[in-house]
Amino acid sequence: MSQKKRSRRALTLVLLTMVAGALAFAFWPRPVLVDLGLVTQGPMVVTIDEEARTRVHDPYVVSTPVTGRLLRISVEPGDAVERGATVVAHMLPINPSALDIRTREQARAAVTAAEATLRVARADLNKAIADNDLAQSDLDRAKRLASSGTLAQAALERAEGKARSTQAALDTAEAAISMRAAEVDNVRTQLIGFDDQGLAAALQITNETATPLFAPATGRILQVMQRSETTLPVGTPIMEIGDIEADLEVVVELLSTDAVQVGKGDRVIVDKWGGPTPLAGEVIRVDPWGYTKYSALGVEEQRVNARIRLIDPPETRKALGHGFRVEVRIVVWEKTDAVIVPASALFRQGDGYATFVVADDVVSLRPVEIERSNGLGASVTSGLAPGEQIVLYPPPGLIEGTRVAQRHAS
Repeated sequence: MSQKKRSRRALTLVLLTMVAGALAFAFWPRPVLVDLGLVTQGPMVVTIDEEARTRVHDPYVVSTPVTGRLLRISVEPGDAVERGATVVAHMLPINPSALDIRTREQARAAVTAAEATLRVARADLNKAIADNDLAQSDLDRAKRLASSGTLAQAALERAEGKARSTQAALDTAEAAISMRAAEVDNVRTQLIGFDDQGLAAALQITNETATPLFAPATGRILQVMQRSETTLPVGTPIMEIGDIEADLEVVVELLSTDAVQVGKGDRVIVDKWGGPTPLAGEVIRVDPWGYTKYSALGVEEQRVNARIRLIDPPETRKALGHGFRVEVRIVVWEKTDAVIVPASALFRQGDGYATFVVADDVVSLRPVEIERSNGLGASVTSGLAPGEQIVLYPPPGLIEGTRVAQRHAS
């Protein structure tokens, strides 16, 4: 009987011990699982990232110098041209238009009138010739009589004056003949139309006889606006020429709030242009005026254009052309030995920032001073040292003195 009591007491003691151990295990404080990171030291850059496009800074547009017919363009985009030596197009005089009945009859009447005027001019010429011949005969006779002393000097002078007058009238009549003949030719051209005999053969002019248009600059043909043969007015653009190798640049549309941070000479990284490595560039101009532009979501934005010069030699970007899409990163701040803390470890505390530092698995609150931030990390000037362990994404209930442990990926 006593042995049974002892056994019961021992069993009860064991059960109580197990229950106490379970309760102690259940209510024993455990460390909070958090993500941990390190404060590092190294180079850090702050950039403004935007999509951009390439362009030739000084493109040349070849346009029609006169109204006429442009022959079919044979050059292709990408062809190399030389200034003043490469013929890029040919032009012909404008074709005559079709004549209606009234216009044709008016032109015929004008031709008849011009021919009649020409006949009158010829009659005047014949009269001037006769008057001149008579005046010359009188002058010769007056000279013989004056030499023999039978004619007064005044009479001789009158004969000479009349001879000169008739000679001037003859010259005037001959000039009038040329003028009237030119008028006849001019009014006859008004009768030229598509239905005239021989006109079709006259219009078959080849490239050798057409007016050539030479390249205005050395480079490559960027685009051809007019390829087919057609009649164009003066000043119509035909093609665009530019020097892709030496004159290619990048134009980026910056938000006005970002443009004020960018200055001439800032370093630029041109990325995602299709090549194996990024290209180097520098800002050469930020426009002093902005314009309104709507984003894809319909948000009104103020944009400012900035020009970027490509520094790398043309051999490194042979495939890059005019109007290509690229992405640029404009470096507005950089430091070679910055103390960098992940941006996810920082949070606001009053007017400044703070972070949780872990030492011996216990966190402590540490105020820090931020120099610059690029969204992924921040450069701190005080409060942290390289190599210290900090809490990433601190949970809301985390306070100073809490024991923490590294969370492992499951």
